[in-house]
Amino acid sequence: MKRLVTSLALAASLTAFSATGVLAAASTSNGPSNEDLLKSATNTEAVLTYGMGPQAQRFSPLTDLNADTVKKLVPVWSFSFGGEKQRGQEAQPIVYDGTIYVTGSYSRLYAVDARTGHKKWEYNHRLPDGIMPCCDVVNRGAAIYKDKIYFATLDARLVALNRETGKVVWNKKLQDYKEGYSNTAAPMIVDGKIITGNSGGEFGVIGMVEARDAETGELVWQRPTIEGNMGTLNGKDSTVTGKTNASWPGDMYKTGGGATWLGGTYDPETKSLFFGTGNPAPWNSHLRPGDNLYTSSTLAINPDNGEIKWHYQTTPHDGWDFDGVNELVSFDLKKDGKVIKAGGKADRNGFFYVIDRNTGKLINATPFVTKITWAKGIDLETGRPIYIDDNRPGAPTQGSGEAKGKSVFSAPAFLGAKNWMPMAYNPQTELFYVPANEWGMDIWNEPITYKKGAAYLGAGFTIKPLYDDYIGALRAVDPKTGKIVWEYKNPAPLWGGVLTTAGNLVFTGTPEGYLKAFDAKSGTEVWKFQTGSGVVGSPVTWKMDGEQYVAVVSGWGGAVPLWGGDVAKLVKDINQGGSLWVFKLPKA
Repeated sequence: MKRLVTSLALAASLTAFSATGVLAAASTSNGPSNEDLLKSATNTEAVLTYGMGPQAQRFSPLTDLNADTVKKLVPVWSFSFGGEKQRGQEAQPIVYDGTIYVTGSYSRLYAVDARTGHKKWEYNHRLPDGIMPCCDVVNRGAAIYKDKIYFATLDARLVALNRETGKVVWNKKLQDYKEGYSNTAAPMIVDGKIITGNSGGEFGVIGMVEARDAETGELVWQRPTIEGNMGTLNGKDSTVTGKTNASWPGDMYKTGGGATWLGGTYDPETKSLFFGTGNPAPWNSHLRPGDNLYTSSTLAINPDNGEIKWHYQTTPHDGWDFDGVNELVSFDLKKDGKVIKAGGKADRNGFFYVIDRNTGKLINATPFVTKITWAKGIDLETGRPIYIDDNRPGAPTQGSGEAKGKSVFSAPAFLGAKNWMPMAYNPQTELFYVPANEWGMDIWNEPITYKKGAAYLGAGFTIKPLYDDYIGALRAVDPKTGKIVWEYKNPAPLWGGVLTTAGNLVFTGTPEGYLKAFDAKSGTEVWKFQTGSGVVGSPVTWKMDGEQYVAVVSGWGGAVPLWGGDVAKLVKDINQGGSLWVFKLPKA
């Protein structure tokens, strides 16, 4: 792990350079407003938010493209990110006023003409030596608001650029990268505030959610996600998160992890931010007895002041690095003649959760992978897992003998039944489309002590595929029952996001290089295109000049080739890349 982090940081520092803005044609618009962002899920001529709407359903009401016409979908241009930075392209594009804004690995941001693929400007963030991203040099996307475009960087900064010129408006430090902090998630805008999470849970950081004034970048509030740490509001102490030492022994809450590295979603109906929180630190659970709140959880947060409304912890006292960062997607659950304001979450631990998004009360939890060894199920009354105690990695032995604790085989693996890659919800089919992976791991605990800026795991592991014929599986999940309606099996792990449309389509990419489309009701594959590198980005769609477009970023990377063990060996020959592909359905 330490050698991996060192080499990754060195690669980032050697290839990072500062960059530049090139003047673009002036726009006649003042840019998207708060109201525009709130309505972005129904705006078919733009993609204004990460998740294609604040609730992140990743659903488009467009119907020109459908299971019959998709065979006519053709590429119109491809834009290369250039240079030697061809790895880990996990971004989702933003589309506005004829321009596509897309981030690249190593903290880059591009503005590209949506009609021609011509680069309008490029910003290359100057990364310092010594950055410590745990899981590749990725960036998942930008946020747009009025005349600015925003994104976070690997050295834990938040940058606001003029969206027409690419010139820096402000550049704010979020945390200290020398302590292990970084930022990879796409920010979001709520009521004129830019909301961010942080990365670095493997380094004993403190997970945070922050809100800043979108015009000035000044901090409005900060909410730590580890119980016992003080929050701030308008430059002053506000409230302690939870209660000090209620679920963390001694001073461990000061290095407790719980990073919010995937970012969040926003539900205008309940006026709640939903943020998932990452693994507790260290991984060795025997060092930190208790539930270790609020790690491996979903938090509902008041966007006005940063106060926690409710929490739901999917893996209390996590000992497998299951995290809980997976997005909570708001939807209307129609069941037993009632409509419940619910949220769906496909957790890394292997269970698909349906939660009342007003209260945080568990409605249902069912497996969405074939093998779960750490728990028998979820108690629907208490909301807690029914643990299989023998599947928790053993405590390291004391004394001069073998320090390594008992190794266990656990499924899912720590990279999760579903990792970062966002799922989609289609309100017409009433199904979630979940990119899942079938793998397990040998995992054991080791002694560890905290050192600022150093890896803080206390565990070893090797990931192994469960089956010979596939690892990845795109699954259509019925949230009313938990039933898997259909599935598509893929030889390599699925590591990209999902898009669904009113045209009865589901799009996702594969590491083998394909962007694929499926019939949303049956799962039949109806179209595919080879992009030349693994697709680990999130596709989007919009309408421009009377034609429907689809865009996706191609460029293999992310955590699998770095952490995947035996699985990494299976995908070692996949070519890296860095390109934005744009397709359209031509007019009849």
